Amino acid sequence: MATQIAVHGSSGSVAGAPYTPAVRAGDFLFVSGQLGLDKETKKPHAEFAQQVEGAIAGLKGLLEAAGGSLENVVKTTVFLADLGQFAALNEIYGKHFADLPVKPARSTFQVAALPLGAAVEIEAVAYFPDL
Repeated sequence: MATQIAVHGSSGSVAGAPYTPAVRAGDFLFVSGQLGLDKETKKPHAEFAQQVEGAIAGLKGLLEAAGGSLENVVKTTVFLADLGQFAALNEIYGKHFADLPVKPARSTFQVAALPLGAAVEIEAVAYFPDL
């Protein structure tokens, strides 16, 4: 089995959480679900757009901590509390991946609830063949 390496971003782990923010296993990085939280209150931003931007910023931070960027992402999974936000999600999400020659594969699901009452959570798998 490949060696597993924990990756922590600048925001750090949630105190007492039973998971690692990202795990490097061989050429792959598995990034735990990211929420768009206000840095001061540690609660989800009030606006949906801010939550999406914050979740993507969390992904970027963990990718950078592992030596990569959004270009390394091969798959994302998006969890929405309201699938009615799908078009708004696409508009924001799309601008972050617009310049990539190959956009990541993606699944999007509506779920009954998300941690802390968030409206969106995004997780990712990234590929690092040269590191």
